[in-house]
Amino acid sequence: MLRYGILVLILLGLLIYPEFVLSKPSLKLGLEVLLTERPDLLRGKRIGLITNQTGVDSKLESNISLFLEESGINLVALFAPEHGIRGERLAGEYVESYTDEETKLPVYSLYGKTRKPTKDMLKGIDLLIFDMQDVGVRHYTYISTMALAMESAKENNIEFMVLDRPDPLGGLNVEGPVLDPAFSSFIGIYPIPNVYGMTVGELASLFNREFKISARLTVIPMKGWRRDMWFDHTGLMWVIPSPNIPDFETSVLYPCTGPIGDTYLSVGVGTTKPFHFVGAPYINPSRLMGELSRRRLSGVLFRPAYFIPRYSRFQDELCRGIEIFVTDRKVFKPVEVALNILDVINRLYPEEFNWGDKSGGKYVFDLSMGTDRVRRYIETGMSSQDIEKTMEKELKRFLEIRKRYLIYK
Repeated sequence: MLRYGILVLILLGLLIYPEFVLSKPSLKLGLEVLLTERPDLLRGKRIGLITNQTGVDSKLESNISLFLEESGINLVALFAPEHGIRGERLAGEYVESYTDEETKLPVYSLYGKTRKPTKDMLKGIDLLIFDMQDVGVRHYTYISTMALAMESAKENNIEFMVLDRPDPLGGLNVEGPVLDPAFSSFIGIYPIPNVYGMTVGELASLFNREFKISARLTVIPMKGWRRDMWFDHTGLMWVIPSPNIPDFETSVLYPCTGPIGDTYLSVGVGTTKPFHFVGAPYINPSRLMGELSRRRLSGVLFRPAYFIPRYSRFQDELCRGIEIFVTDRKVFKPVEVALNILDVINRLYPEEFNWGDKSGGKYVFDLSMGTDRVRRYIETGMSSQDIEKTMEKELKRFLEIRKRYLIYK
């Protein structure tokens, strides 16, 4: 009887929580595929590596260490994106170039005086490799670093290689406005939507052809990744890609609250739960939550929240607002939720709310969204449903283009 009872429990577990009961899938990162199956691609080449703390294998061994330990691999330079080679810098902080004490390699900053590798930085390099974990959102700067490095590799006749890693948000969800080229910036270079549902390897191929970079590109695909796999299905351990995305749960909310944080609102940056809150000193939490709850948004719940950011927007001030909980990520639409939050706050607090800071004459919020239409539509009182309808044509066109570059099923 005990044996049958255990069997029943296992079957029930499979039905209710298949992702926890089933064994973790066997996933091999592009880094691991390269080193175990295609090391010949590295032999006899002087290599520059664009990476950070996320550039690890499935056992958390750094790609830098793996390259240095492997005989026949000549790693000659490192390139650091936003947040630095080890991820210690906050968003927007200047990153210096320096010589690394541990490896004695030069570390060239791609978030300092330049955001694109210069000819001097690439002197003596035959192959430039990109290997770090993206978060699947256009306004996160790592894919811009990749795009500019591809351009520089082309201009300097250097090979470019991308070691593929999972899109943490899976490869199915695509949402948000497609970037208007007039709003191209380092937080969105090319016309892709906020949530693009592609790995960095797939994106690199799309960038290379559709936007005519024409670099000598090689993508080393993963083995074992599927488009329906979110990061917590991969069996991999989460290494923070930046200080304010400490866990996978935060990455799920980031496409929603990231752009909101560019307005005159706090999203909890400076608290222990960055990007989980939306608030400001002038907000009535119960009123905001009530208005949002009446909209019955799918896959999400809210609670009234009070929090004090220790840095960033409203530093050391008591903020009142909401905490966001994703209850079903399969139906949660982060951009839709963001539009509704902004619409409600704009309607409730027209005197206190504003769109925040500008950069180069444009609102940073507009640069994050890749267009000023979202802001203008909210200002005119257009419903979030109607705003989303205005995105459909461009999204459909992007989806058709995207099909050509999908590596995984």
